[in-house]
Amino acid sequence: LAALGAAMLRRSLWLCLCLCSCPARGLRIHEYLYFQVLSPGDIRYIFTATPAKDFGGVFNTRYDQIHLVPADPPEACRELNNGVFIQDQIALVERGGCSFLSKTRVIQEHGGRAVIIADNAYDNDSFYIEMIQDSTRRTADIPALFLLGRDGYMIRRSLEQHGLPWAVISIPVNVTSIPTYEMMQPPWTFW
Repeated sequence: LAALGAAMLRRSLWLCLCLCSCPARGLRIHEYLYFQVLSPGDIRYIFTATPAKDFGGVFNTRYDQIHLVPADPPEACRELNNGVFIQDQIALVERGGCSFLSKTRVIQEHGGRAVIIADNAYDNDSFYIEMIQDSTRRTADIPALFLLGRDGYMIRRSLEQHGLPWAVISIPVNVTSIPTYEMMQPPWTFW
């Protein structure tokens, strides 16, 4: 019970940090970004992601409807089989196999606007990983975000159940403009 209370307190503090930030300036380290799945409807929730610590771009543009395309292969450590669908969209990638920066560069090379890297620990519903630069001195220009494993798993599972190649999302979402009673958060995650 104490661990649950601590997790809820951390989430509350993170939410406070987000509410005090100004999205027009872009995200800074240790800030959180929200996105909403618009379709499929069974996962029409607002999700929390964290930006990479020291590589990648920032969201200076709001996308009201953009595709979130699961990468094939999921770890995106090499050429993508569905790279044509990633172009001008956002890729959903799974952690593991290569560095966060390598994954971001693969998505960038396929013309993706951003990458959301979900933890490969599917039961992770509260621990954010700090994505850092690898030792190669390479760079990436597109935003890279980290997503909890449970959230990434549930998005991919819904797409598979519906036979869909992608989700439609809105990103970033300004949670300060949404009344608390209308905040649709994933039922498996504590805020």
